[in-house]
Amino acid sequence: MQEKLFKIARVGLHYFEEPCISGESGSGTIFFSGCTLKCKFCQNYSISALNEGILVDRETLKKCMLYLQDLGANNINLVTPALYVNLLKNSLYETKSALKIPIVWNSSGFESEKSLEGLEGLVDIFLPDYKYSDDDLAWEYSNAKGYNEIAFKAISKMRKMCPVDEFDDNGLMKKGVIVRHLVLPGTVDNSLGVLDRIAEIDKDMYVSVMSQYFPTEQVKDHPVLGRRITEEEYDKVINHFFEVGLHNGFSQDPSSAIEEYVPDFNLGNLNKILSNL
Repeated sequence: MQEKLFKIARVGLHYFEEPCISGESGSGTIFFSGCTLKCKFCQNYSISALNEGILVDRETLKKCMLYLQDLGANNINLVTPALYVNLLKNSLYETKSALKIPIVWNSSGFESEKSLEGLEGLVDIFLPDYKYSDDDLAWEYSNAKGYNEIAFKAISKMRKMCPVDEFDDNGLMKKGVIVRHLVLPGTVDNSLGVLDRIAEIDKDMYVSVMSQYFPTEQVKDHPVLGRRITEEEYDKVINHFFEVGLHNGFSQDPSSAIEEYVPDFNLGNLNKILSNL
């Protein structure tokens, strides 16, 4: 019997990623429990901070990937995988030949260059966050010391491993990098700095500028994080996107800032899926 090495919280199709990731059929997400960040405002707090989930072994994880492929997923989307990076390299090596769809590395960006070594050829699409250019803010909100430079180096490494963005005839991404940035209330300067740094790496980079922030229960009384962002804040960030020479990317309608878009982490449903693999 294999040792249970991975803790997961959800396996299923997800339709609310970027259009070139979700498409019409959905992205095949596997949400891992835990995270390299400890964001006060996390919308997935129950799994990222409280570490809720179910332990599975390597063979079960492989079966989860094949199950999602059989469901018609456009890709296998590994969400917050960085804590398991070394173990996943072995699993992906074993599973890759059985997959006909891309593998997405959907991470916080707070990971070392060294930890990413060995993912080239195993991961097809990197989908990292770049949350902070302001290290004081990174420490205050996410307990992440030195986030800016760590994320900059990690995303630079990802770009070197996937230097060209490739899409199929239906507009689905097959290879490449998309950097996500969530605009937080009262922190426009931080967002402008993030776009500056991304432009340093590659002005052709695809960037997803997200407006979906809403105050979760744990920060609803926070003096800054206790509100949604304003249209003015978001517009300033979007304008800067073009001012720094970025030209590939995605924006969001403010209506996306609702709880309904947060995945349902129902461990009962996950148990049913796992028992039928």
